[in-house]
Amino acid sequence: MNNPALTVSNQENTLLAVCGLHMRGLPLEKQMLARGAFFITEAVTAAKYQFVKLATVPPKPGMIKQHTGGAAVHLEIWEMPLIAFGAFVASIPAPLGMGKVELQDGLEVPGFICEGYAALNSEDISVLGSWRKV
Repeated sequence: MNNPALTVSNQENTLLAVCGLHMRGLPLEKQMLARGAFFITEAVTAAKYQFVKLATVPPKPGMIKQHTGGAAVHLEIWEMPLIAFGAFVASIPAPLGMGKVELQDGLEVPGFICEGYAALNSEDISVLGSWRKV
């Protein structure tokens, strides 16, 4: 299940799955670039996630892994220096956070996840499968 294309270039970096405003061409991409991150590839999650539009300003997406069911979400894989990763994670506002994101091929990579309680006050956009379609 390992995808050789998704390996870090060196042990001082980590992969990072992003599904929203941090993607290429979107408003928070600059935060990725400022931390020395660079785009690797587009990817798709396993079909195990509820994808929601959070009621925040600006709106943000959240991926909540489900026990059963769920949808696949299109996202991007970036590589970020570990020295910058901690400060980046510390800046992420609740209900978002960092965790393991399961990709379509079964590989798990660090990435944006969302706490389950956020689904209660959010719009379910799972059918869209991508933040770029919102």
